[in-house]
Amino acid sequence: MDSLPANIYSVAAVREIDRTTIEDHGVPGYTLMTRAGAAAVGAAHERFPGARRWQVICGAGNNGGDGYVVARLAAQQGIAVSVLALVDPHKLAGDAATAFSDFAAEGGVVLPWSGELDAAADLLVDGILGSGLEREVGGEFAKAVAAINAHAAPVLALDIPTGINGDTGQVLGCAVRADLTMTFVGLKTGLFLGEAAEYCGEIRLADLEIPESYRSHVEPALRRIDDALLAQALPRRRRTDHKGDFGHVLVIGGGEGMPGAVRLAGEAALRTGAGLVSVATHPSHAAMLVASRPELMSHAVAGLADLEPLLKKADVVAFGPGLGRSEWARDLYSCVAGLDLPAVWDADALNLLAEDPQQADGRVITPHPGEAARLLGCATADVQADRTAALAALAEKYGGTVVLKGAGTLVSSDAVPFGCMAGNPGMGSPGMGDVLTGVIAALIGQGLVPEFAAAVGVEVHARAGDRAAGADERGLIASDLLAELRAVVNP
Repeated sequence: MDSLPANIYSVAAVREIDRTTIEDHGVPGYTLMTRAGAAAVGAAHERFPGARRWQVICGAGNNGGDGYVVARLAAQQGIAVSVLALVDPHKLAGDAATAFSDFAAEGGVVLPWSGELDAAADLLVDGILGSGLEREVGGEFAKAVAAINAHAAPVLALDIPTGINGDTGQVLGCAVRADLTMTFVGLKTGLFLGEAAEYCGEIRLADLEIPESYRSHVEPALRRIDDALLAQALPRRRRTDHKGDFGHVLVIGGGEGMPGAVRLAGEAALRTGAGLVSVATHPSHAAMLVASRPELMSHAVAGLADLEPLLKKADVVAFGPGLGRSEWARDLYSCVAGLDLPAVWDADALNLLAEDPQQADGRVITPHPGEAARLLGCATADVQADRTAALAALAEKYGGTVVLKGAGTLVSSDAVPFGCMAGNPGMGSPGMGDVLTGVIAALIGQGLVPEFAAAVGVEVHARAGDRAAGADERGLIASDLLAELRAVVNP
């Protein structure tokens, strides 16, 4: 994944790059299409070296054109290629028509779609519908998608799997499940958001030899959090550094009967490099936390009088893990809500915030889709249908920095929002958000501005989750990440 570029674009932006290359710089569109086809064939040989009988399924437009180029180039290399057309190729226009003509001129045969695929094919190539799809897939196109998904052969998708919205990643009716997606010109947001992770498989980019200068006038929609960003944020420490240089994190939460969340957040802050970590929690289990993790400074907090002295010593607050919505929790909320300290809010702190919406510039909020829906007063499905729009709405309503968790976690920014492409489904387990809260708070304590700390923290958390899971995602628990954080924050 880190071999991919940092910039991720909207479909419209990729079209603009394509247009500029063709119209302003004189690169023929068919040259770009040929480069795309060659890149896809090369990727197929590398990923599926034993595949010698390919079936290419072509639709209309340039996605179908890419398919005809793939078919022609693969045949030239001795691959047994068959092509199924969902659209009469004689009705194609522009570069797609040229691609079909060149394939036919070299003896390529195109069969009309009849409802069945070649059962003996050992690679299927999806060239049906590209990234510009805006309406649900239906009719014979939907039947073709179903046939591809039912076939035993691996699938190479050209540009984006048919049925995936190129901007949001949502499935429009149905979608091809690809093993490898070869995308062109630039990365599209829809490859990384919404439901796309379930359909794209491995993602590779062919930039089609378009110079970076041809892209400079186009603003990316997201910036992928990559190794370079982590290295910038996490330099090696000086030999003379000490704990006082790395911030004092105060974790506030752990209502009666819920000590685990603050324990996870506090230890995560320590493992991420915080200098000091204090925990302000319900008196019923303050002693328990010290016994289980003596490096944490645990304080019994019965009310505001106990909390206020702790706030004066803190550099950053992590608020919400295990908080609950009792009167005790609401009292603490009333105190923390007006703070001028940098803060990271999660869990029930967000539920209380939804009841009492207010802005704060130095605050990071970390909602999952359900919490985001409550904060916005909409349905969870609305959040997931357009995650970038939901991110912007949350940032506008609440200020500060927003971390919208989920597959393809997003982080708001004054410039280009950040996108995290690491992580795995095993991380959908209790306590993961508590660990993330501690990680981000620790990074703020170490001097990163909240926006940058949130982006780096999300990536650190996700990579620790991937290290902890390995190939065994099922059964991953939040405390598994704690031991992995040290490796990730020492790049």
